[in-house]
Amino acid sequence: MTRNRLYFALMGGCIVAVILSWTVIRLFSVTAAIVISVVVLLIPPIAAIVANAGDEASRELPPRAPRPGDRPRD
Repeated sequence: MTRNRLYFALMGGCIVAVILSWTVIRLFSVTAAIVISVVVLLIPPIAAIVANAGDEASRELPPRAPRPGDRPRD
């Protein structure tokens, strides 16, 4: 699973959990709905860390091919 897919899965799960906790679960237990909401508050920072994780080489731009007239680099 790529980082982007994992990020969107975590954030999608976050949205689903909030909606379910305040539409369905609160009918059975308000305490459980609050606990789920508090746990869901922790997911976005974790999702951001996951999305930004990885080696730096995967983020670097590939080297540019020399063009005619370019000066050689030292």
